Amino acid sequence: MEPPLERIKLSQTAKDQLVKLKRYTKIAQWNILCRWGFCRSLAEESIPSPVPLPADSNLELTWRVFGGEVGDLLIVALKQRCYNDGLGTDPETLAQQFRLHLHRGIGYLAGDLNLKSIEGLVKIATNKV
Repeated sequence: MEPPLERIKLSQTAKDQLVKLKRYTKIAQWNILCRWGFCRSLAEESIPSPVPLPADSNLELTWRVFGGEVGDLLIVALKQRCYNDGLGTDPETLAQQFRLHLHRGIGYLAGDLNLKSIEGLVKIATNKV
């Protein structure tokens, strides 16, 4: 399945937020934290604000590393979300919405005051916060 982006370059703000999440959760891999953030944003009912996102950090992932074994499922989830939001599923829209969801979700996780451990991520995923 065709990914929305081959290479994902994050903003410096997102990188700083991921550093904080790594410290709290002890999850060392960027891609795992990015997947959590992406899914966290998809779970929100609102459409992410179309804000400009600079690619100004030195943190870059390929889609293959980001998605891992569940890469195709993440593509399907993004396409379904874009369809549900009435945005279309053309490549440009998918790429833009992916970046917006990824950055929004990382921000949500980093800003969650209850997220101080890996158990906090599990509580978020199971709605036991």
